[in-house]
Amino acid sequence: MSRPQQIYYCTSCDAQSAKWTGQCLECGAWGTMTLARLDPGRSAANSATRIAAPDVAALQDMPSGNASRTACGIGEVDRVFGGGIVAGSVTLLGGEPGIGKSTLALMLSASLAERTGGKVVYVSGEESGGQVKMRAERLRLTSRNIFFLAETGVAGITAALEKEKPAFAVIDSVQTIYSEDIPSEAGAVNQVRGATAQLVAYAKRSGTPLLLIGHVTKDGHVAGPKTLEHLVDAVLSFEGERSHPLRVLRSLKNRFGSTDETGIFDMSDSGLKEIKNPSAYLLDERRGGISGSVISCVIEGTRPILVEIQALVQRTAFGYPTRRASGFDQSRLEMLIAVLSRRGGIDLSQHDVYVNVVGGLKVKEPAADLAVIAALASACRDVPLPDDLAIWGEVGLGGEVRSVIGAERRINEAAGLGIKRIMTAAPRSTKLKPGSAAVIDVRTVADAVAAATTRQKAAKTVA
Repeated sequence: MSRPQQIYYCTSCDAQSAKWTGQCLECGAWGTMTLARLDPGRSAANSATRIAAPDVAALQDMPSGNASRTACGIGEVDRVFGGGIVAGSVTLLGGEPGIGKSTLALMLSASLAERTGGKVVYVSGEESGGQVKMRAERLRLTSRNIFFLAETGVAGITAALEKEKPAFAVIDSVQTIYSEDIPSEAGAVNQVRGATAQLVAYAKRSGTPLLLIGHVTKDGHVAGPKTLEHLVDAVLSFEGERSHPLRVLRSLKNRFGSTDETGIFDMSDSGLKEIKNPSAYLLDERRGGISGSVISCVIEGTRPILVEIQALVQRTAFGYPTRRASGFDQSRLEMLIAVLSRRGGIDLSQHDVYVNVVGGLKVKEPAADLAVIAALASACRDVPLPDDLAIWGEVGLGGEVRSVIGAERRINEAAGLGIKRIMTAAPRSTKLKPGSAAVIDVRTVADAVAAATTRQKAAKTVA
């Protein structure tokens, strides 16, 4: 008989090594290498065993997999799911600690319990039943079909779910769940992955939809890291700034729907409230006639949203100027400052620059480039831009302004909120509705800065 071999694996990232090392060579963690024994003789015997070949079937002969959905009753959540929660699906909800994941899960549980009339089991490995009840009372949730289970062993959880047969179940959080068959502490990569695999197997076997809550790391990935995304059916990200009430629910993966939808909420003392008109919500407190302030339009999923972008430019008191951005990528801001200096004729090398997206929304698409350029020029020259002007467009290193996708939707959204003029690189095929805002077609950064400044000076002269 062959001798059993041994191998060391990291409990943090699951990397393998033939010998023990104090530090993992893959993730850099210390003291995480654990011994595991392998039996090559058994592996050879298993590989030599004959396995009957399974039958294959023609794809055209397979029945269509139309998934049955259950609407949860929260419009923004149903939008992200693609119309409702699919039976037997497993969804991973990730987000920073304290952002509101448990609040959203509890509201979703109460809504499903009322709509389906079935049991909803809330499994918590972090909070006691009293703490969860206090949150439910604060949210004014009075459904008697919500049941609580304080358990961290995956075997006990699946046994309880098999007994109760709920219509929906929440696991809060997946980092606290462990399997006794895996020799490592709860929260380790192999524990999280193994426990999740058993929960997924239960969901597929019973048809019960599960919602797994997972925390994220400093890099913004689900703690684990990203080892659960291929196991689950949908991955949702709950984002927002703690200093702002705005919360955004994004779909990063969805086997039963589109990943182009987002849900937008307002966090208050009584829970999450749906925002039906995000543009009006974000521009509600905007003040006009201020230099460095401009309206732009970004697309979150399939929905155009008007946002206010503010810029402040001031001569630096130190040798090296400061660049700060809130809600906008700072490295892209530095690139736009260089483009504005080289192609737009506005030198900011001796000025501190601050850019802020009002309302706590994080703008990630390049359509806001031209708006940031215009806001910087307005702040530097201390000339307010017109209140009825909206600006968007992608800016290249050569100073060119490119058109962006969804031009018609952006223009119609802006016109619906009283915008009269729009500065952008208009696509040639754009078809505007009657009564839409007038489009100022610009192709370079220099033309955009000159057009905004000239129009505002003329308006001030007429007044």
